Amino acid sequence: MNTTKALEIISFDKQYAKYFYELNVEWLKIFFYVEPYDEEVLSKPEQYIIDKGGHIFFAKLNDQIVGTVALMPIGNNGLFELTKMAVSPKHRGHKIGQQLMQHCIDYAKGMGLPKLVLYSNTKLENAIYIYRKYGFIEKPLEIDTPYKRSDIKMELVF
Repeated sequence: MNTTKALEIISFDKQYAKYFYELNVEWLKIFFYVEPYDEEVLSKPEQYIIDKGGHIFFAKLNDQIVGTVALMPIGNNGLFELTKMAVSPKHRGHKIGQQLMQHCIDYAKGMGLPKLVLYSNTKLENAIYIYRKYGFIEKPLEIDTPYKRSDIKMELVF
């Protein structure tokens, strides 16, 4: 499957909000469970991400949404979290997640952000490998992390 030519990364539009929810809930149920915070953010992406100055992107392949990711503001100090990245199971293995991540990195640099942070779980070995490949380094995890499943915090300084 040649995804490079047909894949486009597009910005949030209300018509795609259901895919943001569905794609994320799908992978959360496979690897973990949907935490109340996840349910809240995924159900109301405009309120929690867009209206606060954040960004949601979608991977569109042949008019089908196959992946998503968000840059969500955290606090009031201009810090953004790379979060809610999910790719449809039947489209995994084609570097769609990496293209979404590269898009976010480029977008964040274009915004003049000093860095991006992310929270993950070491159980997701492939994801952690990819984060490191893109330059993210491990940082001490706060006691009050936004997600119960998080056991690793990483950041990419520009």
